[in-house]
Amino acid sequence: MKEQAGILSVGQAFGDLRDPRSRKPAHGLTDMLVVALCAILSGADSWLGIQLWGETKLDWLRRAMPLPHGIPSHDTFGRVFAALNPAQFERCFIRWASSLCPALAGQVVAIDGQTVRGSHRGAERAIHLVSAYGSGLGMVLGQVRTADKSNEITAIPELLDALLLKGAIVTIDAMGCQRSIATRILAAGADYVLAVKENQPGLLARMRTSLDALERFEGADGGAAMVSEYREVDKGHGRIETRRCVASDILANLQFEPELWPGLRSVVMIESTRQIGPDVTTERRFYVSSLPPDAARIAHAVRSHWAIENSSHWILDMVFGEDQCRVRVDNAAQNLAILRRIAMNLFKRDSTTRASVNLRRLKVASCDRYRAQIIGW
Repeated sequence: MKEQAGILSVGQAFGDLRDPRSRKPAHGLTDMLVVALCAILSGADSWLGIQLWGETKLDWLRRAMPLPHGIPSHDTFGRVFAALNPAQFERCFIRWASSLCPALAGQVVAIDGQTVRGSHRGAERAIHLVSAYGSGLGMVLGQVRTADKSNEITAIPELLDALLLKGAIVTIDAMGCQRSIATRILAAGADYVLAVKENQPGLLARMRTSLDALERFEGADGGAAMVSEYREVDKGHGRIETRRCVASDILANLQFEPELWPGLRSVVMIESTRQIGPDVTTERRFYVSSLPPDAARIAHAVRSHWAIENSSHWILDMVFGEDQCRVRVDNAAQNLAILRRIAMNLFKRDSTTRASVNLRRLKVASCDRYRAQIIGW
């Protein structure tokens, strides 16, 4: 594979993965990884699909690697990826993603969880993955699996510790609105914007009361508090949507010790008003942030957070068929999820084709030159 300045090739980043097989295998682990990745880029969504694609493209694959024993069977792919250590695979993935975007300063890093619904086995629940997504970069930066009988609160700190977040703005939904998580983000040299919902009822009630009080000071600055307001309007598809962001450093009126929320500098309310014909609905959401009360900047961070849903989770489900995939033996679902995210990042890096990821997969499947370009050969 071609080596670009500062960017690790797939072979370099994943070459030191420990092979779970005790005997000397007929098919090397790195070869299997590359074959599987090329097949997924080309539209394969199962171990059998990977085998069939590899057999069809064996001559092309042998231009880059010998594959003396041909393409492994789908059973071999399934057994190896079921036994492969997912934690080590995730570390290699994070290292590779970090080489694609080594500096995150000024970037919004959205952290959110997603359940791979097809991975359940009888009474055993489906695996749940927590991912970090560089909203401005359009790339998944890392992934960890939540422990069985646990939730995202335990997985988020592990993911934060693995990433190089200096200078970034980390956004997390209400599940991550925890003092310990805020502390970790600050320790990494980043800022946070954390959603506050009913899981923090006392904090939410005090924020509503304080920000409502500020609203009543029409044209005033809320006394000693700094208040920033930003508004934007979108029109389209028969609706008018107005979003108003109010940010303030009114910490004294929160009636709790500010130091309990490390680095807290602003509390935020975002009001979304949607009008469709004569019907008008209004929703308010609340956030705490270590950023100064700059409403425009915080509104941008909050809007950028939803890119992880629209540009990552949606593509994984609708284009790569993640929810429908029934791979579920041992570690196979988790490791296959990593392969999908590698493939998605490779597509996001491509600037030569202006088309959806679905159409790019079609182009990769039919054009050897484009496939070589995507994979870096």
